[in-house]
Amino acid sequence: MTTKNVADGYRNNRVGPVLRASDMTEAVIEAAREDNPGKEIRVDDKVAYVRIDTDSEMMLRRETLERALGRPFRISDLEVNLGSFSGRIETTDEYVRFYYEKTL
Repeated sequence: MTTKNVADGYRNNRVGPVLRASDMTEAVIEAAREDNPGKEIRVDDKVAYVRIDTDSEMMLRRETLERALGRPFRISDLEVNLGSFSGRIETTDEYVRFYYEKTL
């Protein structure tokens, strides 16, 4: 890989969770698509983990995750399967938000 290609890798604004493969993964993908209308949600399945991302900002709402899972859900439950994430993160009892404040 050339120096130019490595430098270009840091010029994206992709944000989102990296989840350990679990029963929650499909629900998070579904919620990401529903809670972020008009955005392209990218899913990179590496078998042991799944990277879910989009540009600039991604919201995941508790209500949407509950509907996708078919059971009650607490945002803190996401942390159990959250191996990593890209961007910054903001959490409340009602949603988790992955974002970048500035565009590179």
